[in-house]
Amino acid sequence: MSTTEPTVFELIVARTIPAEIVFENERLIAFRDIAPKAPLHLLVVPKSSEYTNVAALAEGDPYLLAEIVTTAAELAAEHSNGEYRLIFNSGESAGQTVFHVHAHVLSGSSHGSGTFDESSLGFE
Repeated sequence: MSTTEPTVFELIVARTIPAEIVFENERLIAFRDIAPKAPLHLLVVPKSSEYTNVAALAEGDPYLLAEIVTTAAELAAEHSNGEYRLIFNSGESAGQTVFHVHAHVLSGSSHGSGTFDESSLGFE
C-alpha cells in the first residue's frame, strides 16, 4: 500500500501550516500567495485534492470550476478594483508546482487602483 504525501494546499486546509486566509466555505479556501507576483495575488483552491489540473476539474466537476471563477471575481472586487487576471497552470513545464488544482488571482492594486507590470509574470 502506497501513501502519498499531502500537498501544501491540503496542509493549509487542515491548518497544519499557516496561511493568510481571505475566504473559506465548505468547498473552497482562498489565501494570499507567499511569493506574490502582483500587488494582489490570491490562490483559490478546492478543499478536495481530487483534481490535479483545471482540465480534470472541468471534466469532473464543472460546478466547482464555476465556483472558483465566481469566487475569484468576488475576491478581486473585495480586495482590489475588480479587475484581475485569473491563471491556472497545468503541468510542470507551464509553471505548475503544486499538483492540486488552483487558480491564481492577480490584480494591480490591493487598494482599488493602479497596475502591475505583467512582464514580471514570465509570459505575454
